Parts: sequence; C-alpha cells; structure tokens
Amino acid sequence: MARVEKMFSVGGMHCASCSSRIEKVLSQLDGVDSAQVNLATEELRLSFDPQQVGVDEVVERVAGLGFSLQEQSTGEKTVGFAISGMHCASCSARIEKVLRALDGVAEAEVSLADERAQVSYDGRLVSVRQLRETIEKLGFQATRSEGGGDEYSRRRQEAEERLQAMKKRLVVSLVFAGLLFVVSMGEMFGLPLPGVIDPHRQPLAFAVLQLLLVSPVMVLGRNFFLDGLPALWRRAPNMDSLIAVGTGAAFVYSTWGVAEIALGIDVQERVMDLYFESAGVIIALVSLGKFLETRSKLHTSDAISKLLQLTPETATLLDGDEQRTIGVDEIGVGDRLLIRPGERVPVDGLVESGAGSIDESMLTGESLPVDKTEGDKVFGGTLNQTGALRVRTLSTGEDTVLARIIKTVQQAQGSKAPIASLADRISLYFVPIVMAIAIASGLAWYFLGGADFSLSLRFFIAVMVIACPCALGLATPTSIMVGTGRGAQLGVLIKNGEALQTAEQVKTIVFDKTGTLTHGRPEVSDFSVIGDGFNDEQVLYLVGSLEQESEHPLAEALVRYAREHQSRFEQAEAFRPLAGSGVSGTVAGRRVLVGNSRILEQHGITVPEEVRDDDSLSAAGKTVLFIGVDGGCVGMVAIADKLKEDVPAAVATLRRLGILVVMLTGDHPLTARAIAAQAGIDEVIAGVLPDEKQQKIEELQRAGTAVAMVGDGINDAPALAQADVGIVMGSGTDIAIESGDIVLMKSSLGGVITALSLSRAVMKNIRQNLFWAFAYNVVGIPVAAGLLYLFGGPTLNPMLAGAAMALSSVSVVSNALRLRFFRG
Repeated sequence: MARVEKMFSVGGMHCASCSSRIEKVLSQLDGVDSAQVNLATEELRLSFDPQQVGVDEVVERVAGLGFSLQEQSTGEKTVGFAISGMHCASCSARIEKVLRALDGVAEAEVSLADERAQVSYDGRLVSVRQLRETIEKLGFQATRSEGGGDEYSRRRQEAEERLQAMKKRLVVSLVFAGLLFVVSMGEMFGLPLPGVIDPHRQPLAFAVLQLLLVSPVMVLGRNFFLDGLPALWRRAPNMDSLIAVGTGAAFVYSTWGVAEIALGIDVQERVMDLYFESAGVIIALVSLGKFLETRSKLHTSDAISKLLQLTPETATLLDGDEQRTIGVDEIGVGDRLLIRPGERVPVDGLVESGAGSIDESMLTGESLPVDKTEGDKVFGGTLNQTGALRVRTLSTGEDTVLARIIKTVQQAQGSKAPIASLADRISLYFVPIVMAIAIASGLAWYFLGGADFSLSLRFFIAVMVIACPCALGLATPTSIMVGTGRGAQLGVLIKNGEALQTAEQVKTIVFDKTGTLTHGRPEVSDFSVIGDGFNDEQVLYLVGSLEQESEHPLAEALVRYAREHQSRFEQAEAFRPLAGSGVSGTVAGRRVLVGNSRILEQHGITVPEEVRDDDSLSAAGKTVLFIGVDGGCVGMVAIADKLKEDVPAAVATLRRLGILVVMLTGDHPLTARAIAAQAGIDEVIAGVLPDEKQQKIEELQRAGTAVAMVGDGINDAPALAQADVGIVMGSGTDIAIESGDIVLMKSSLGGVITALSLSRAVMKNIRQNLFWAFAYNVVGIPVAAGLLYLFGGPTLNPMLAGAAMALSSVSVVSNALRLRFFRG
C-alpha cells in the first residue's frame, strides 16, 4: 500500500517544546516518514505507511504525551435541515435510509423529537440542493438550518470562542491582580493603606487579604497547573510547567508565611516576605500575553478568511424561464446561473450569453477588469462589475480555482522552512535546561552566594517565568503563514516554506521564451513555397490539416493562417509530435513534416542552402519552420511572437537585484538573440531540445548558485523540477496550480519580482523573529539568575520577568503581522 499523508488538529500545545516533542516521538514510530507540527496553526502533517502504523496508534501515542489529536476531514461537510411533516419513527427512518443511499453521503441522522436532520456529505459528489430535494420528494418540507461548515471555518469559530472565554477570565484576573499589587506594593509607591489592613498594625489581616485576592487569579489560571504539572510528571515539561512551578513555589511559600503569622512566629519578618503579588501578577500578565498572542495568531490567517468571504452565500438559478434564489452549496455542475452587475460569481463556469466586465484581482492581483463574452470562462469569487451574464456551471465546491488556491495556501501555511530546524531542536530541550538553571541559580545563591531563602527563591522564580520557548516556536511559522497568505492576495502562490526560503537564495533565473517572455500567441509573418509542383493553397491545405492536430502555440498560428487562405482541411493520419518543435503525419496519402531545418534533415529531407542559410528572418526575432512533403522541402514559414510589454523593465529590475537572467529556448540562436536583445537579456541558451533543458539547468547549478526556472508548467516540467525553484507562469486563471514550487496567477513578469521580493521580506522577518527570540532568552535568563546582582546591580523582580515573557511571543507574532502590508 502506498504512503499516505494526513492532517490532524492538535490540542493542548502551549509552546515550542510541545510541538518539538510530538515531532520527535512520532518520527520514531515504525512506518512514519515525517511528522511536522506547526505551533501557529496547531496542526500536524503526518506522512506514514498505514500497513505499519495506524491512525489510532498515532492518536494514542500523542495522547500519552498529554495532547489531543483529531484527524481533519477532506472534502467532507455537514449540513442541517429543519424537517416538517414527520409523524412517526417510520418517517425519520425512511428519510435516513434514502439519504444514506445517495452517492457522497457519509452519514445521515434524523431526529423525530426536534424535527431536524444532520447530514455528513462530500460536496464533490452531492450538493445541498440534491439533499433537500431528495427529502422533499419523500413528501416532507426541508429548510436549511445553521450548522456544520468546512474544517477551516469550524476551527476558526472555535478559536474565536476560545478567545472570548480567555478575555472574560483575563478581565477578572487583571482586576484582582491589580488590587493585589496595590495592597502589597502600595506603601512602596507612597500609597498608604487603611489601618485595618496596615501590615505593621494588622499583619494577619494584611496577609489574609492578599491570600483572598490571589485565590481567584490562581483559580482562573488553573490551566497552567492542570497542564504544566502533569507534563512535568511525564518528564515532558513545557512552558506551563515553568509558570506552574514558579508561581506555585511563590504561592506555597507565601501561604506558609500566612500560617506562621497566624501562629505568631516572626510576624513582622514574615509579613514583609510574602510573594502573593508575584504569583498573581505573573499569572495575570502571562494570561494577558497568551490572549494577545492568540488574537494576533488569528490575524495570521486573515488572507484565507478574506478569500473564503469572496464566495457569495446565494446565487440566482435559471430554471427554464423561472429565476429563483438558492444557496451556493446547492449549485450543481451544469446548472445555469444569472450573474447581475455588482454580484460575485459563485462558481467556476462558462458564459453562455451576455457580456460583462469581471474584476479578477482577487485571483490574479491584476487591478484592471477583464471583459467576458460568450464562450469565456468565469471564476468563483470574482466580481461582475458591468453587464448581466448567464453562466453554465463547470466546477463547484472543492473543485473551483478559488478553493484550490485556498487549499494551496493552507498547505503552505502548515509547512516548515529549513531555517526552523535549529529552533525546533533547541525548543525540545529548552524547558528542562531552564528548570535546571533555575534550580541551580537558587541553590547557588543560597549556599554559595550568602543570600537568604527569600532572595534565592526570588532568583528561582524569575528564571522560571522569564524563559519563553513560545517565541522560538512561533518565529518561523507565523511569518510563513502571513507571507504566503499575502502572496496569494498578490497573485503569487508559494507551495511551502522550503520554496520560500530557497527563492531568497536565487542568483540565477532562467526564462523559457514562448508564453513567458512573449505573449504566447504567435502569428505567421512570412510564407513562401519552395520549388515547383506546389502552390500556396496546396501547401497550406497540407500544413493546416496536419497542424490542427497539435496544441502547440506555433501550430495554432499556422492553422489560423491556413484558414485565412484555405478553408478545406481533412483529418491527418499517423500524427506524431517530434522532439524539438516539429510534427509529422499523413495527409491525403502524402507524408508531411513541419519543423526546423535540423528536424527535416534528421528525416532525410534536404533544405536548400539559400533558404537554410538566410538568417534575416531569424535575426528579426522570428521562428523559421520548413515544410517537407514526400521527402522534399516545399515551403518555408516564419512566425513572430511579440515580446510582452513589461519584460524589459522586469529584466532590468532583476539585474539590479543582482540576479543573472538567462533565456533558454529551442529556437534558432539568431531568433533567440534577437528576442533577448529586445528584453535586455545577455545570457542566451538556444537550439535546445525539450529533454535537454533539464541538463542546461544542471550545468547552471554546478556554478554553485540557486537557480530558478520560469516556464508555463507544461512543456518545461523536467526543467522546472530540476531547478531549485520552479516558477510556473499562469495565463489569467487558466493555470495548473499543481505544477511548480511557486505559481503566478497572471502572466506578467512582475509576478516573478513579487515572488522573489516576498521571499526576501519573509526570510528577513523570520531572521528578525529568531534573533529576538534567541537574544531575549540568552540575555533574560542570566539577568533573572542574578548576573547583574552579582556585580552590584539590581535583581529582576519576578513580576517584570513575567511581563517580559508575556510580551516576547506577542512581539514575534506582531512583527510577522507586518508582512500583511507587503506591496512587492
């Protein structure tokens, strides 16, 4: 059985040590190829052999580490219906039976008591409208009710609900922590306390009030203890373990002090040696940091949210002469829809009638609208600005271009860049090392430094709470999430973090010519018959009949030209494409071959020297082809493909960025150099067969630099795969999203510059995050351990340590969010 890849949602992670531990444990399982955990998205991407290890075993192993794992559905959705007309159990049973029998329905549950149906279905096989109509054909009324939704929407809603719950707890914690801080530290700031709680006259009341104020904070922050302490018992401590041990030690020590005050033991000394405010304020501040971090992390996927919002909720269905409004998920392939001006296109389709102007900027990043008439494709999520269109549905749900873009971005956001490996390795051992440093510093100050127990405890707590593995774990994935999302909004799809990192290192970029540097719609500029025995009409008849079997742009140009001068074609026999842009076949009993001089001579056809050696057409940037019939050369045709208007400026920009620009083509060297001169490209590799392009890329890679190949994703597949980064140029939205490492949704070379600039911006952002994360911990931990105090400086108050820890991960996420404003 083949290896499979599945996505899981991971629950219970709190820091990078959690994600690193899950990766380490799962990677050691037999049958697991790779396990990538993304802390920012809380997802696991697992590649494994199901014959060696099962999903249940993986879930069980992760549960043993203290985390939950839930497999994400692929293509499955749920929908609810309110059903009226049921009278008994046989009604509900019948509905269930019929629904379950439908192709694409995984489960159907009908409740007679609350008159509802819940259906799990594959939107690619069955639509909501089919489900509803099936119920209605049984004699019942079915009305769509809220519920269900896709995986992303469900998880985002859960995250928003979790954020609201965190906010409520946080407000209460901050109020009590603030009061506690005023009571405990007020006198230090010149705020006198009422006599009833004055520590000098009423020490017990002063101590008990602090205990009462800290208790709600400890209760609301109990998850630090419920998650952190069990992880410690399992010998897999995480960030919560650091907070739990640090604040727990302060709370226990202070509670013991309250007991001694109540018993009259060293009252005045003990009443000034309470750490309730440290425990309470630290928990409140860390909770504030987690709240801000969670809220910021929600914004890292704003790009996907905006893309999801582009699909309208309803559409106008044309049923004969009748128009009716239906839900978008009720649309089926083949349905006819009316798209009015100002409405968004709900699905991918073909214009049957009408004319309009469509804004496709959400797909291509191109601001200018595109005119659409009969026979043109339209795409879900685009905006109809003018004119009414009648559209026949071609693709719905997961099969639309927009859905595929969203899926590509989600996969990229869940991927890792190689630069993250160092942080991952450190994160795995970070917490145990910090705990060892905290214990060592506390003991060292107590036994060797002459500090009393209270001061030693202060150093121990400060070290425990200042360390922040979260900043390390979030440094890379948050930048990748925001960067890839922003790229999608600009019409640049980056497949994974590795491609993003490699693109930054590109020093050589190789362009295919046809359709990349040129418009890809060549036109015949010159045609002539060679020798006697054939006239123009006869040659064009043979050429047109043969070339109509080919989909190559040059063939299309030949067919268009032939149709203008010869209307009659017939079916060619034994049609065969030849390596190196040539074709052969039999037309009306004649053996016909079209290609360059080399191809004809390889097949024993001699091209007259005076024609073959005439370089004037090639020097003008035209592709010259020869026509062979029954072993003799009978014609010559020159085809010109105009250079795209933005190419010279784009090439100049790339050269300013220090990138070597190369043109790689199968054209005649003179033709290639002429086009390259117009584009401003100095390096030209011409006369290359398709299977030789990969070898040329290898030769460039041997120079030791990262090489990017830019092509159309069809004829250049081997070269794109060989390059360090394969960039596929799209033509509008008519694009193979599965090809290449980076996909450009429009055919402009500006997309190449955007992709390279974005990769540099993201990698710079990641390095900033990693520097801050490492520097913060490298500097913060020694200071918390008493390094400054050792040389006569101040100690670090544990509350300040907690505040610094809370803000460290927030700063990393906030820095990543700056990429949302990248303009290219």
